[in-house]
Amino acid sequence: MMDRIVSGLSESSIKVRLAAVRCLHSLSRSVQQLRTSFHDHAVWKPLMKLLQNAPDEVLVMASSTLCNLLLEFSPSKEPILDSGVIELLCSLTQSDSPALRVNGIWALMNMAFQADQKVKVEIVRALGTEQLFRLLSDPDTNVLMKTLGLLRNLLSTRPHIDQIMSSHGKQIMQAVTLILEGEHSIEVKEQTLCILANIADGNAAKELIMTNDDMLQKIKYYMGHSNVKLQLAATFCISNLIWNEEDGSQERQDKLKDMGFVDILHKLTQASDPNLCDRAKTAMQQYLA
Repeated sequence: MMDRIVSGLSESSIKVRLAAVRCLHSLSRSVQQLRTSFHDHAVWKPLMKLLQNAPDEVLVMASSTLCNLLLEFSPSKEPILDSGVIELLCSLTQSDSPALRVNGIWALMNMAFQADQKVKVEIVRALGTEQLFRLLSDPDTNVLMKTLGLLRNLLSTRPHIDQIMSSHGKQIMQAVTLILEGEHSIEVKEQTLCILANIADGNAAKELIMTNDDMLQKIKYYMGHSNVKLQLAATFCISNLIWNEEDGSQERQDKLKDMGFVDILHKLTQASDPNLCDRAKTAMQQYLA
């Protein structure tokens, strides 16, 4: 059956090609299929060929399938990466079609998950900071959420956080500020605070937050927000900034204490939400250690 579907991808009839790629898309939702049939038949090759030149309807379905093939547990991820797919995906993010922009950025987000530094640097280079920040102000919420997801995956593990923030820190902090100040959903703001928490985990990167009093006031505001998800994410930021075993932690603790963060943490240890209560207690322990 897989042979039939794959040969359908190169049929002259657009309807057959679309039907074939729809079949693949359905099958690509199965972890087992991704690990077996998709790998055995090197499905990614004809799929990539299809992506080079196809009507939007086919492109949307083919790029959705590619998103699944780029998940971390998919054996096709490595060969796809080696085939120069990054440029193709970056070009999709510039499409007029919101569905293609979403899929392009979604695939890059999956690719960046637990990726090595070389892949992350290549994504940032190919996408370009201008386009990355354009996507962060995209009118389509799905595009914005996936772009935040990409940024969160890029800014994970300390050496990667420090490296990306050393070259793009100013723009990233500006983008974070704009989103936290804007009229966005709880989900968008939660993702943005999670990115900030990742930055706070960097060795050098955390100074970009510590030297930005406006950003610290924003974190303080969200720690006292009525939504628990936002309180949790903001408290996580502070926890990373005051963590004991790191250089300069005493100075950071003193500054944040003077700004009234300890009082807020103390209040949050009485929170009715058990996760928030635990996270606040963990942060408070840094002051007592």
